[in-house]
Amino acid sequence: MTGNELPGSPLRPGDPRQLGRYTMISRLGEGGMGSVYLAQTPDGGLVAVKVIRGDLAHDDQFRRRFRSEVNRARQVPPFCTAEVLDADPDHELPYLVVEFVDGPSLSDVVRQRGPLTTSNLHGLAIGVATALTAIHGAGVIHRDLKPNNVLLAAGSPKVIDFGIAHSPSATTGLTRTDQVVGTVAYMAPERFGPVDGPPVTPAVDIFSWGAVIAYAATGRNPFGSDAGPIIATRILTQPPDLTGLSGLLRELVEQALAKDPADRPTARGLLDRLLVAGPSQPSAVAAAFARQPALLVAAEEAVQATDLQTSPSLGTTDGQPPAAPRDPDATTRFVDDAQFAVPAAAAPAVPVAASGGGRWGRAVVAVVAVAAIITSLTVAGLVYGVIPLPSRGAPSASPTTSASPTAPGSPGASGKVFIADPLTAVGMWQARDDKENRATCRFDNALVVTKQSAGPYRCPGVQDELTDFSVTVDVRLLTAGSCAGIWLRFSTTGYVLRVCADGASLATHDAATITPVRTLPSVGPVALNTVTRIGITAQGTNVTFTRDGRDAGTWNEARFRRGRVVLGILQADQTSEPPPFAVSFANLEIRT
Repeated sequence: MTGNELPGSPLRPGDPRQLGRYTMISRLGEGGMGSVYLAQTPDGGLVAVKVIRGDLAHDDQFRRRFRSEVNRARQVPPFCTAEVLDADPDHELPYLVVEFVDGPSLSDVVRQRGPLTTSNLHGLAIGVATALTAIHGAGVIHRDLKPNNVLLAAGSPKVIDFGIAHSPSATTGLTRTDQVVGTVAYMAPERFGPVDGPPVTPAVDIFSWGAVIAYAATGRNPFGSDAGPIIATRILTQPPDLTGLSGLLRELVEQALAKDPADRPTARGLLDRLLVAGPSQPSAVAAAFARQPALLVAAEEAVQATDLQTSPSLGTTDGQPPAAPRDPDATTRFVDDAQFAVPAAAAPAVPVAASGGGRWGRAVVAVVAVAAIITSLTVAGLVYGVIPLPSRGAPSASPTTSASPTAPGSPGASGKVFIADPLTAVGMWQARDDKENRATCRFDNALVVTKQSAGPYRCPGVQDELTDFSVTVDVRLLTAGSCAGIWLRFSTTGYVLRVCADGASLATHDAATITPVRTLPSVGPVALNTVTRIGITAQGTNVTFTRDGRDAGTWNEARFRRGRVVLGILQADQTSEPPPFAVSFANLEIRT
C-alpha cells in the first residue's frame, strides 16, 4: 500500500506521532471521546489506534472503567469483528489498538451503489448477526451499530467500534443525569428512557441490526431520513417502513424492530434462523457463502463458541448478555458520540407498545418535547460501554421454603442449580407497569402478574436460552378466569404450559396464536389462592410435567428445542369472568 492509497486524512498539529510501539500514519476519524488513527507496527503491519481525549485521561474513574472494559472487549472472539489487539490504559493518553479493516463502510457502498443484491444482503445479515453473537457472548453491548460501523471487508463483513469505555458524566460534563445521548436513527426505543433508568441490554443491538439490514436492502433508514426529533418520534410510535424487503429477512427485521425488547430475537437466534436454508431461502444462503467463504467459517465458529458456554445462547429476546462480575466502576447507562439530549423533567412519558414481557415499560420522550428540546446531532464513532449484570445462581434473597417441596426424582431435584430466585423482589425477574397493554409485573411476597384485559402477557426475566433443563415454581391463581403461563423453549415462538382452575394444558405460542397440543388431566383442578408447585423437565424431544412432585404427564415433539423460560398470565378458554386477571409465582428454581 503506497502513501497515496492510505485511508484517512493527514495528521494535524497536536496529534500524537508515537504511542508505545505504534507510529501514527493518518487520522481515520474522531468522536466525543477522542480520535482514531491509522498506525503502523514495528514489523510494518497496519492497525487502528483509538486515543482517548486528554481531559478524560486525567479522570481516575474513567481510567478504571476503560481498563475493565478493554479486558471485557478482549474476550470477544474475532468472528466478523475488528479484533482487539492491544491497549495501554495507564498511558498519559490511554489508547486501544484494534485490527485495521481495509474495506468501505456499508453506508459508503449503499450511498455510491445503491441497495445490496439479495446474496450480498443475506451475507451481510449473517455477518452482522455473527458479530453480535460473539460480542454479546463476551458480555459486551455494542450500543452504536449503524452502517458506518459495518465494514464490507474481503471475506466477510466486519463490525467495528464495540464495547469500549464511556465517560463518567458527573466528572466530564459531556452529559448530565437528565440527558440521553446516542445515535438516533439506529437507536432502540428503550434508549430514550431516563438516564437513571434500568440498564440497556443486548436487545438494543438487535433493534439496530434490523435497522441496518433494512437500510442495506432499501437504501434508506426504516424510520426516515428527517431530523433527529422526527426519527425519534417514529421509532417510539410508528412501525418501520420495510417496503422492498420480503421473505425471511423481512420477517426477522420486523421482529428485530419490535418496540418491546422482549419481542426481539437474540443474536444467536437470528444467526440460527439465517443459517437454516428453509424453502424460501436456500439459494440466498448458498449464494452468500459462495461469495464470502470465510463467512461460513466465522458463523460456524460463533455457533460452536456459544454452544460451549455454560448456557447455550446468552443474551436473548429481552437481551441480557452472559453473567459477569459486577464492576463498581461500570455505569449502567451510556455516553455515545452523537448528542441527543432530553431533559427528563420536560418530557412526559410515552408508552412503548408491547405484546409480551420486556424490561422497558415506558420511554420518557414526548412528541412535542422531542422536537422542542433536541438541539444537536453530531454523528461520529469511537467508544461505547459495558454494563454490569447480576450473576446467575445467586438469588437476590434466600429462597423461602416451598409450600410443596420438590420430591426426589422430580424436576429440580437433581442437576446443577442454574437459577434460584424466591421472586420476592427485583432480581432475575423485573417489575413492570405497562399501561398500553394494561398489565403489571410487581413484587408482593411473590411475582404478581395482573392483566386488566384479555390476552397473554409475559414478565421480563431471565434471558438465557436453554435446551435441556428443569424448572419448578410455586403457582397461585389469584382471580377467577386467570391462568398462570409458564413459557418454555420460547423466543418468538415456543411452548406455554397453561395452569388454570380446571386443570393444565400445553400449547404452542406462535406470534399471536396459542394452539393447545396436550391436556394434562393428572394435574387436576387448581383452587384459587392455593399454592401449587409446578415442575417441567425438558430433555431432548421429551418434556415431562409434575404437580407437587407427582407425575402429571409428558409430551414428545421436536418442534422447539431451545429457548427461554418465561413467566406470565393467560385467561381460561371462553371465560366469562371479568378482569382483572391475576396470578403469582414464587420460589423458582431452574436446573441444568
